[in-house]
Amino acid sequence: MASIKQIQITFDCAEPERVARFWCEVLGYVVPPPPEGFASWADYDRSLPPERQGASFACHDPSGAGPRLYFQRVPEGKVVKNRVHLDVRAGTGLVGEERLAVLEAECARLVALGAVRERLLLADEENESCIVMRDVEGNEFCLD
Repeated sequence: MASIKQIQITFDCAEPERVARFWCEVLGYVVPPPPEGFASWADYDRSLPPERQGASFACHDPSGAGPRLYFQRVPEGKVVKNRVHLDVRAGTGLVGEERLAVLEAECARLVALGAVRERLLLADEENESCIVMRDVEGNEFCLD
């Protein structure tokens, strides 16, 4: 039995490049170089048939530790809660007021990038505090 070595996380969205660039800023990811023979991704995109232009975009962790993120255009808009979401781990190892301060500072940075703050979930007997947010197209994620 083969073991899985890598995963890719795929987002369905209306504007793949816009959503990809948002997540690059959130996670410190980068856009890979365009295919050989093209000076930019825009040049590559213009070489595609009209129906494929702007249909997808990708980014990756420059350290190689995180998964590749792939964004694909779909015709339908988001209508229900995500079944899977990302946890952006900004407060790992922190508790109490120190954790809340770090989460609030990161939340402010992400809101400036176009994210929307939904609600703060305060620590309970099982979980530390986190902030539920939405990306630029409404996909839920947790600032954890």
